[in-house]
Amino acid sequence: MAAATELARPTELAAFAAEVASCTRCPLAATRTQVVFGSGSPTADLMFVGEAPGFHEDKQGVPFVGAAGQLLGKLLAGIGLRREDVYIANCLKCRPPGNRDPQPDEIEACEGHLFRQIELIQPKVVATLGNFATKLLSGKPAGITRVHGREQEVTLGGSRVLLYPIFHPAAALYTPRMLEVLETDFRRLPDLLGRVVVPPPPPPVAVRPLEPRVPAEPLQLGLF
Repeated sequence: MAAATELARPTELAAFAAEVASCTRCPLAATRTQVVFGSGSPTADLMFVGEAPGFHEDKQGVPFVGAAGQLLGKLLAGIGLRREDVYIANCLKCRPPGNRDPQPDEIEACEGHLFRQIELIQPKVVATLGNFATKLLSGKPAGITRVHGREQEVTLGGSRVLLYPIFHPAAALYTPRMLEVLETDFRRLPDLLGRVVVPPPPPPVAVRPLEPRVPAEPLQLGLF
């Protein structure tokens, strides 16, 4: 049954991509060139999630194809992986005009697409790239500077996964020292992929307290 489910994942993901390609849930549909759904292995154990497509991604329909994407490829090669071995997506599937920050209504309209992707791919580790993706998927306000390189178990897409925040590769393009931080965080990924994440234990079942025992009346013996 598990093997059959895994074989069905690529077909289901492709069907979902075709559905999202015509999405009009938010105003970004009017300004995009095309939807940037995601790329990589539909059965990947490792999934990367960034913020939103940029100029080049919007033109080519593939996430992380600019300078940051080239660096991401080098970081993956450093731990023996290729882009084809992982899955790469963004929180938003359409480019905000001028690469501005996503608006709350755009986030709300698009986040269901991302969670459905995670549900279909069933990764073991979801690595969030930068502040935006980390806060959205962790549901916590802590910024990437505080939490990078520190995994946490969360439930995404109905599955228990390791959420692993990492600085966005673009940060290293402008701050060379950040490259060492990225390389250090990436080196932990193989170990995280080998870790088994177990579901949290079910909540304890409420036990009704026992009724207090009432001592029996002593037996009175008659004289006759």
